[in-house]
Amino acid sequence: MANTTDYKYEFFNVSFPAEYVAHVEINRPEKLNAFMEIMWLNLSAIFKKLSHDSSVRAVILTGAGDRAFTAGLDVQAASEGQLTSTASDAARKANNLRRHILEFQDCITALEKCEKPVIAVLHGISYGLALDMSLACDIRISTHDTKFSVKEVDIGLAADIGTLSRLPHSVGNHSFVKEIALSARVFGSDEALTHGLVSHVYADKKTAVDEALKLASLIASKSPVAVVGTKEIINYSRDRTIVDGLHYTAAWNAAMVQTQDVQDAMLSGLQRKQAKFSKL
Repeated sequence: MANTTDYKYEFFNVSFPAEYVAHVEINRPEKLNAFMEIMWLNLSAIFKKLSHDSSVRAVILTGAGDRAFTAGLDVQAASEGQLTSTASDAARKANNLRRHILEFQDCITALEKCEKPVIAVLHGISYGLALDMSLACDIRISTHDTKFSVKEVDIGLAADIGTLSRLPHSVGNHSFVKEIALSARVFGSDEALTHGLVSHVYADKKTAVDEALKLASLIASKSPVAVVGTKEIINYSRDRTIVDGLHYTAAWNAAMVQTQDVQDAMLSGLQRKQAKFSKL
């Protein structure tokens, strides 16, 4: 099992509740888990480390407290940071902001780039950055009380950290995407489930986290070679043609199918017993 002392990061709790499963909890409940810069930098560092941790095969992402997964960006903290560039030249100010936005985007993309599948458990207020983060995750589940919103137009911005790029791929309905992004209206889990934004809705946070742990444990019981390859190929194929995806899959599996895991998995099926796979 991974060592919790290797994952000490401000505003996050990282634990290992089951074999090969990590639980990352956003921990700023007194501010509805709203993000300031140190938090997205730490989030990126955590997921980069988890990606290469051989003792981790699946990850759960939650928010501390009962009120919010995250209310999004801490607007007050942001207004005192990079958004207040002192450069007098418009081009230089724009370039500084561009660098800052790209860094922020990269931090959230670390969830998507993590080799291990990530399950987001959304509850309560899940605005703005909550969607940016959860859309970079592999699986999203929510609770009956979850309130979603692509909130950025309400603070004078086009969402710029990933939602506008990832949401159309996740729900496949541009009318719905544009409606919620242009209006910033709040919608609930029933609507999110209808449009495929989440795959399950549970009665409360505890139940949702328990179910996420069951799912993460199930995924973690599979061949890590197969799981890493499956996530990689699905993500690669999302933005490309079917032919490109097939060619990439062939190249990937030409190497990966040679793993001992294939033989172990097949043998376990024949013998009707649970296979045990080596760390990746």
